[in-house]
Amino acid sequence: MTEKKILSAATLRKALAPRRKRGQRLVFTNGTFDILHAGHVSYLEKARSFGDFLAVGVNSDRSVKSYKTPDRPINPQGDRMRVLAGLACVDFVILFDDPTPLKLIQALRPDVLVKGADWKKGQIAGAREVESWGGKVRLVKLLEGRSTTRIIERMRG
Repeated sequence: MTEKKILSAATLRKALAPRRKRGQRLVFTNGTFDILHAGHVSYLEKARSFGDFLAVGVNSDRSVKSYKTPDRPINPQGDRMRVLAGLACVDFVILFDDPTPLKLIQALRPDVLVKGADWKKGQIAGAREVESWGGKVRLVKLLEGRSTTRIIERMRG
C-alpha cells in the first residue's frame, strides 16, 4: 500500500486530475524528513488539515548534502520516502533533486503550500507562484525542541 503513495512527478500530476475535477484541494509541503520524530508527525497532520489530500516533496540525498552537512542525510531517500508514505496523513510522496521544490510546485500547482513557522513567507520557494494562481501559503507552528539536528547532536554527545 505505501509503495502506491510514492510517485514520480508525471504520475502524480495524472493522479491529481480526477481529484481536482471533484473539487478537492491539494496541500503540498516539502523537506528532508531525515529522522522522523513527533515534530514531523504533528507538522504533517496539521498540513493535511488545510486541504483534501497531502503531497510531500522529499529532498534527494544529493540535494540534502548540498544544503546540510556532508554526513547528512542519515537515512537514504528511499527509506525516508517509505516512512512518510506509511503515515495516514500523507497521501503522496515525491522525490525532487533540485535545491528547492520550485519546479515541482509549478508542475503540481498546489492549492495550499505549507512550511514551518520558522520560515518567513518571502523565503519560501513557490510562495509567490502559489498565491499568483489563487492558492494559499500556510505556516505551521513547530513543536518546540523537536528537530533532527537536535537528535543528532544528542546522539553525538
